[in-house]
Amino acid sequence: MALVRVRGVVMSAAFDLGKEGLEYCLRTKPDLLAVDLFLPDLHGLEIVREVRARLPATRILVLTGHPDGNLPARLVAQGVHGFVDKAAPLSYIMQAMESLMEGGMFFASHVPPKGATPSAQAALPKVVAGARSDPEALSLEAVKVLSAREIEVARLVAEGFSSKELAARLGLSVRTVEKHRANIMEKVGVHEVASLVRWCVQTGLVKM
Repeated sequence: MALVRVRGVVMSAAFDLGKEGLEYCLRTKPDLLAVDLFLPDLHGLEIVREVRARLPATRILVLTGHPDGNLPARLVAQGVHGFVDKAAPLSYIMQAMESLMEGGMFFASHVPPKGATPSAQAALPKVVAGARSDPEALSLEAVKVLSAREIEVARLVAEGFSSKELAARLGLSVRTVEKHRANIMEKVGVHEVASLVRWCVQTGLVKM
């Protein structure tokens, strides 16, 4: 299998059914999960939601042979760290896994959002599919500014979680959470939570 060719990656198991795979993940707590969206028994996003809620440290790569133009933005909003169209070159999958294991994000697809221009596509680092500036795809704008962990923290802050609650939910110290919050506000260019919430809504990370 191609996934085992990525340096530093050891594939512990593979499953055809989502329920079995999810149970295995929750039991073994893998560093990286590669999941197909369309499985015989569960939709991939059901697995994503469960893993994000119970295993916040696990990195998630979504693979699908049925992408649509707005899928990458929706996946970012769900907390996914990477996405690759199965029709993309094998090298994309390998690059995505390497990027995720290093703490980065990787979104690659042959299907750009409607209305995307070549200049918009070129503006996104590690993003093969372009993104236009509208509510359907603005979540990708956050990828240019924040790390995967910072996106996670920003979303939860905007949803009303305190630093103490965030620390408990993500398995971090309160000091680390506060540092993330300070870095996020500096990168986004805001000085109070209300402005951060507006930014999260504008970029599609949270919905009012």
